[in-house]
Amino acid sequence: MQTSRLKKFFSYYKPYKALLLADLACALVVAAITLTLPLCARYIIHEILEKNAVNALNQIYAVGALMVLLVIVYTLCNAFVDHQGHMMGTLMERDMRNELFEHYQKLSFGFYDEQKTGQLMNRMINDTYNMGELYHHAPEDILLTLLKFFGTFFILITINVPLTLILFLFLPIMGVYAFYFNGKMNKAFRLSKDRIGDINAQLEDTLSGIRVVKSFTNEEAETEKFAYENQRFVESRREGYKNETYFYNGVLAFTQLFTVAIIVFGGASIAKGSLGLADLVTYLLYVGILVEPIRTALNFLRLYQEGITGFNRFMEMLEFKPEMVDKKDAIQLAHVQGQISFKKVSFKYKDDLDYVLKNCSLDIRAGDYVALVGPSGVGKTTLCSLIPRFYEVNDGAILLDGKDIRDISLSSLRKNIGMVQQDVYLFAGTVADNIRYGRLEASQEEIIEAAKQANAHEFIRALRQGYDTDIGQRGVKLSGGQKQRISIARVFLKNPPILIFDEATSSLDNESEKAVQDSLEKLAFKRTTLVIAHRLSTIRNAKRIIVLGNHGIVEEGSHDSLLALKGTYANLYNMQLRL
Repeated sequence: MQTSRLKKFFSYYKPYKALLLADLACALVVAAITLTLPLCARYIIHEILEKNAVNALNQIYAVGALMVLLVIVYTLCNAFVDHQGHMMGTLMERDMRNELFEHYQKLSFGFYDEQKTGQLMNRMINDTYNMGELYHHAPEDILLTLLKFFGTFFILITINVPLTLILFLFLPIMGVYAFYFNGKMNKAFRLSKDRIGDINAQLEDTLSGIRVVKSFTNEEAETEKFAYENQRFVESRREGYKNETYFYNGVLAFTQLFTVAIIVFGGASIAKGSLGLADLVTYLLYVGILVEPIRTALNFLRLYQEGITGFNRFMEMLEFKPEMVDKKDAIQLAHVQGQISFKKVSFKYKDDLDYVLKNCSLDIRAGDYVALVGPSGVGKTTLCSLIPRFYEVNDGAILLDGKDIRDISLSSLRKNIGMVQQDVYLFAGTVADNIRYGRLEASQEEIIEAAKQANAHEFIRALRQGYDTDIGQRGVKLSGGQKQRISIARVFLKNPPILIFDEATSSLDNESEKAVQDSLEKLAFKRTTLVIAHRLSTIRNAKRIIVLGNHGIVEEGSHDSLLALKGTYANLYNMQLRL
């Protein structure tokens, strides 16, 4: 592992150093008691029985009481290691998820153009889970394995006598106990898997709508919603680990108590002269202990492989650098007029691809209504996406009110731009929640007013619960026209000085298109507006139409003047008339 990644790996322990030290201290006590119990047995055999000590029975019972006390301490310490150790791993898992989620929101559209959402979610959920297991088990498993293995090996050499004793008492009781808590543990972990599903849903919701999130600069709000679901997952795991603690440590307690019973009552039998070969007991106890660290080591190898693979995949994501970052002295916009200028702008999506725009120059005055038309793939959407810096230009500059947009903070820039897209994205929740996305602090009255301006109030009132109606994932319970008007309402609520309409009516029926078009015209009043038009009939009255061809602007003018040129625009218009 690289040095930088190694440092990063250990850095996640830093907030939980006290818990880690307590976990290792308890693991040390567990190992010490595990090695001490057989020595207590040997003391009974060699110091009490073989020397025919006075009051041997009383001494045996006294040592037995001490061993019971050690088992109690052992169980408590092991419970701490199991429960709090697991919680430490889960808290670290939560921290890593939150960090990766915040990093996802900083990455540009170019990153998401190359990624699959399912893979991003897998790194967020499965990989961090495997890492959490590794973070929990690694310190204690390594410590317990080394101490138990080498300690037992040393003691066995000093004894050097083969002994065998296998006897478990109260197996039915232990079976009932294990069955009961195993059921509760599995139920709790099934619930935690449901919580993982909730996290997946929230993550998919946000990542699928990342363009909307960025357009409205609501990264912080999305982070808070994700952190809430993530914390619910932590609480469900807490319940699962509690029952897991009862299950495994109860079984361990039974096992150790069986050992104590064998030692005490076996020793008493020897005192009475009914049992011999006492060293057999001590030896077999240590043989049993020797097997445990071997099993632990084998299990740890599996955890290590899964965890370190997950960590490397996790770091691959964190090492993706955001393409767009604010300058140290980035400008905060105030009183935006809306004048936009493209100065010899060139752009291509990847270095090995052709330019989408080449030496493109364009001036849009404040308050202008400008339509962009042209064949598919000539860069209409790309040109508009460069204004809020969803992508970075390769050459040239884009100015807003005379300021280079690269000198403006991303948040300030995007807060002054409203976008209405053809592919409307609505989040799971209510109608009011989705309109409020335009301005999170808006009152209910302001939401209703925005809906009225977007011609959405009447159909919202007709819904079963009005503004509190749950619209389902991606707004599946609404029609295309209804979804579009809600998206317009939230832009009304945002109230930006610059608007971008990206083929906002192209997929609607005639009736819905008329209602949406009326809303768009009302929204565009006295604002700088860029309209990407698919149906040229919708922009016939635009005073300025810009026709794009390969790499830039090929024609510009009004509808009538462009038809008179009998060029690209006239061909597009006549083609649509024939359809």
